[in-house]
This record gives sequence, C-alpha cells and structure tokens, in this order.
Amino acid sequence: MTIEVEGVGHRFGDRRVLHDVDLRLDERRVAVIGSNGSGKSTFARLLNGLLVPTEGRVRVDGLDTRKQGKAVRRRVGFVFQDPDVQIVMPTVAEDLAFGLKHHGVARDEIRRRVSDALATHGLEEFRDHPAHLLSGGQKQLLAIAAVLVLEPEHVVFDEPTTLLDLRNRRRIGKLIHDLPQRIVVVSHDLELVAGFDRVIVFDGGLVVADGPAEESIAAYVAMHPPL
Repeated sequence: MTIEVEGVGHRFGDRRVLHDVDLRLDERRVAVIGSNGSGKSTFARLLNGLLVPTEGRVRVDGLDTRKQGKAVRRRVGFVFQDPDVQIVMPTVAEDLAFGLKHHGVARDEIRRRVSDALATHGLEEFRDHPAHLLSGGQKQLLAIAAVLVLEPEHVVFDEPTTLLDLRNRRRIGKLIHDLPQRIVVVSHDLELVAGFDRVIVFDGGLVVADGPAEESIAAYVAMHPPL
C-alpha cells in the first residue's frame, strides 16, 4: 500500500499554493508540518480526493484520485481540524452509523461496528447523547471514531490536536500513534509528531525538508527562530 504524489501543483484561481510536489509515502506514520499558508492542508486534501491537483496526479494504492475518487475515499479516511464539520447526525450512535449506512453496510454489521467503536473509544455512556453537546475532546474522539468505523486503509488527520487542552491532546496523540493504519498527520504540534517515521516540511508550497522526524523538525525550527 502506498500513496504517490507525482508532479503535483495546485492553484486556487490565480493563487498557486503547491509547486511540483513529488513524494512517495510508504512509511506507516508520516507527518506534514509548516507555517500557516505553506500548502500543507491543501496537500492533505489531495490525498483522498477532497481536492484534485491542478497539475500532476495523486494515486492511492494505484487508484487515481481524479478518475477514481469514490474508491480512493473508501480507502483514505479524513479527520478535519474542527470535529463539528464532521458531526452530521443528532446523537453519537447515529453519527457513527451514518457513514456505514451510506456505504451500504448490512444492518447487523452496522450495529456491531457501532457498539465496538463506542467501547473502543470510551463513548458507550454517550451512545444516545446529543453529539454537538459533547466536550471538545469527546467530539474529536467521535470524529475519529466515525472515520475508523469505516475501516479505511489510510487515515489523514488535519491538525487533530489544535483545539484541545493538554490532557485531550495527549489522549488523541496516543490514539493516533497506536493506529494500525498508515497515517498522515498535518500538525503544528511538534511534540505529537516527534516520534514519527518521516516528517515532511512545506514552505511556500514547496517541500523544503523531508526525512526522519528529528532532522526535519530541527530544519523547520531553524527556519523559524524565536524573536
């Protein structure tokens, strides 16, 4: 299983946000860091076909995001920075079941997967709780669980800890680290990604560093010394 990014550029109107990106993502835990406006969130959205590149192509396990977007999105889950963007149903259990119903999963299998997800993520007591009235950390857990219940092969996280307090940042960080899937995490949280297999640094829409976490994070910090 691999994600291939070949000669990718991307524009929003006249604004060019990515330039000639060539990457092959084979590692299990990959992080993408960079300052605001560096192109990292745009890059993340290209990995599951939320966006298609203006130039070049992105392939996931051989599937082209431009031509086979639906199949790609079944393989690549995407967790947004703000969980309220993802929570679409009134209660926790209904929200977990929503994507499964959309994918045509059998009713008994939906019940099983929802129950397993509630237990795994400590949300059992919130089964019938209004989803939008959960705490910030609980909402983020629900958003992640709603992606994982679909059993994707890869999961992309866009700033998963930005809106959380220290306790919940650590909780979500441990969850992410323990996942068996290939994960790609876009983050400003350097502590979260410090132990990753590979860290890619974006600046001005270009890849400016790419390597082991320690080396890439050091390069990024050197680019942005304290005032």
